[in-house]
Amino acid sequence: MSRAGSSSSKSSSRAPGEITPDQLKGRKLGRVLTKMGKVTREQVHEALAIQKTRKVQIGQLLIELGHCVESDIRAALAGQAGMKYMDLSAFELPEDAVAAIPSETANAYQVVAVAYNPTSKRLTIAMKTPDNFRAVDDLRLLMGFNVEAVVGDEESIDALLKQHYSQSESMSDVVSSLAEDDKFADLAGRGDSIDLDAVLEASEDNQVIKLLNLVLLQAIRDRASDIHFEPFESEFKMRYRIDGVLYEMVPPPQHLGPAITSRVKVMANLDIAERRLPQDGRIELQVAGSPVDLRVAVLPTMHGESVVMRVLDRSNVELKLDRVGFREDDLETFRALVAKPNGIVVVTGPTGNRKTTTHYPAQAELNTIDRKILTAEDPVEYDIDGLCQCQVNEDAGLTFAKALRSFLRQDPDIILVGEVRDLETAQIAVQASLTGHLVLSTLHTNDAPSSVVRLIDLGLEPFLLTATMEGVVAQRLVRTICTKCKEQYEPTEEELLELNLTPDDVRGRTFSRGRGCDNCNKSGYKGRMALFEIMGVDDEMREMIMRSASTSVLREHSRKRGMRTLRESGLLAIYEGQTTIDEVVRETVVEE
Repeated sequence: MSRAGSSSSKSSSRAPGEITPDQLKGRKLGRVLTKMGKVTREQVHEALAIQKTRKVQIGQLLIELGHCVESDIRAALAGQAGMKYMDLSAFELPEDAVAAIPSETANAYQVVAVAYNPTSKRLTIAMKTPDNFRAVDDLRLLMGFNVEAVVGDEESIDALLKQHYSQSESMSDVVSSLAEDDKFADLAGRGDSIDLDAVLEASEDNQVIKLLNLVLLQAIRDRASDIHFEPFESEFKMRYRIDGVLYEMVPPPQHLGPAITSRVKVMANLDIAERRLPQDGRIELQVAGSPVDLRVAVLPTMHGESVVMRVLDRSNVELKLDRVGFREDDLETFRALVAKPNGIVVVTGPTGNRKTTTHYPAQAELNTIDRKILTAEDPVEYDIDGLCQCQVNEDAGLTFAKALRSFLRQDPDIILVGEVRDLETAQIAVQASLTGHLVLSTLHTNDAPSSVVRLIDLGLEPFLLTATMEGVVAQRLVRTICTKCKEQYEPTEEELLELNLTPDDVRGRTFSRGRGCDNCNKSGYKGRMALFEIMGVDDEMREMIMRSASTSVLREHSRKRGMRTLRESGLLAIYEGQTTIDEVVRETVVEE
């Protein structure tokens, strides 16, 4: 126990003449070992002489020569980083320290708690390598601790993790514990007269923090896209969206809703006292070595504040066009569109269908040394090297239109406008394309042909649209069949009728579905794929637009030229055993 105390104590408790980490920080390994008294200068010079003929790290050479042992090297590496080394081989973790962080958190960050002071909330953790700095930052953010880190040996930390953190605490256990805890009873029934001090105190409670951490870690592990915290008249719901479908988690006691919401707002640096206006924030985490951004949106409702956290796993963004999901012919068509020197290329579809995710690999492919690419996004979802990315901030007056107008003075080659929302933005985008720039943007329409009508409805003159529009890509996400429980089956006539097909139309074809297993949460689906509809604009279509042709006329013309509709793309995915009839029917419409 005394060892943990010394690890978290200040330099005033050092023994006279003791070498501090500050004295070792940044020095070469040989010099650190010498100052620690583990080796002599002569022994270091001996190792350096051998290193000239062998490409081996000096620490390994010193061990091979018998001048020091592995634990000495670990202690020296910790000292190099300005950290203390702690021998954990015979150390017993204090119970209060173990209880301070959830098993999921300890295992995710590969750390153990060696000392904890509940009064000051000072937590001392031991980690395997000195460069695990995100563990310290994230524990400060997630748990609200004043974290101090020491370095321990890998074998001992693995053994302590197995001994103390192998039993995962379930969300149900934490919720049950919170429900039984009387100290939160005062929060019940406060309504609008809620005591902010009491809520803030509850939000800093270890159990509340532990519950929120479990929710975040489970959501990230299950590859959820959104996490919802929703107050209702008689309950407080927690849900997360996986593959476009919402699943409910174990609900906490209703009166804890404000405490959970406040904890999220604290983490996102939002004003917890402001409960009447919407707020937006951001949380940056590093989970299991992967950078994760959480976009936080808070909305006041009748029964409290509703919070939605959009999960952006930056390690999971795909920056290669051939990995987006295009079919070979569609990929060729899309590449031809974005390779044009000027014009407007639009990606359209409902919210949450990864339109921006389609643009990112296109920009990455176009991102060469001889091109300048500027983007206006709301928000900037992924940071890409080589792109000048601008965050739209309407509260500060930086709209898409204003950003786009400034872009024209920045000598760009390619411009990305996150979304065309109004006539002003559309007009400047047209102006940019007419002056020799390629403009990429997104819209919210049901299919590719209706994008033309949408832009005209915004007030854009047809002649300007025909002069600049090069192509539209419509996309939809459908869930893919779980490979673990995939099986073939014979669809009913009713199912085929939904696709306007008869048994004769599909004779000889196979259909698949998922039975439902633990791998897919009994849903039969795991992951999503995109269906695409790519409409190029030729001279004949430009004449049709000038004559105010209807969406159906534009669609029919494009189909004659080889365009594959969303429904037809869905049929191909069904025949290939990638998705089901239900998914395609749910996400696409029959073309009239």
